[in-house]
Amino acid sequence: MSNYQQLTEAELRNYVKHHPDDEDAFQHYLTIVRARPGVVVSTDEQLEAELRKRIPPLPHS
Repeated sequence: MSNYQQLTEAELRNYVKHHPDDEDAFQHYLTIVRARPGVVVSTDEQLEAELRKRIPPLPHS
């Protein structure tokens, strides 16, 4: 996806969760997360852990 920069943070997070191979979108999301005060994420594992702490699981369709 080339227009991920136009997505809201929530939309981008959802996109990254469903498209884990889109490295550009993932890196853009990391940039947003890292810009928040008090959140330090430097690995994929740390991002997943932070997401699990902050985001409720998506309901299964």
